[in-house]
Amino acid sequence: MPTPSMEDYLERIYKLIDEKGYARVSDIAEGLEVHPSSVTKMIQKLDKDNYLIYEKYRGLVLTNKGKKMGKRLVDRHQLLESFLEIIGVQEENIYRDVEGIEHHLSWDSITCIETLVEYFRVDSTRLEELKAIRSQMENE
Repeated sequence: MPTPSMEDYLERIYKLIDEKGYARVSDIAEGLEVHPSSVTKMIQKLDKDNYLIYEKYRGLVLTNKGKKMGKRLVDRHQLLESFLEIIGVQEENIYRDVEGIEHHLSWDSITCIETLVEYFRVDSTRLEELKAIRSQMENE
């Protein structure tokens, strides 16, 4: 199982490859706000753990294991953003809050949150009811 730090790198690499078709050390470093040397060390670790294949000066390619985990991490991130938006967290706080909680929830909790998000998406009146309750509580 990848560590939270490994998850951050896999998520970033997956997103870069999805958006640009490739992921360079400099792009990963910029996105994660770390030094390129830190990226190289982590890439070597991810290579050793079979999440990617890395050839010095030639770039990297995600393995099937890496693609599967990367997609899962990106989906988790998007789900948590949706969840926080649904429950009324202010937009300027959502990204930071997701970054703060995403590594601390079990996959069981993620599945339960996914069910709850779907519950609100299926019937828009449920979301309106939730907003009304929240508004009522704020006014008390």
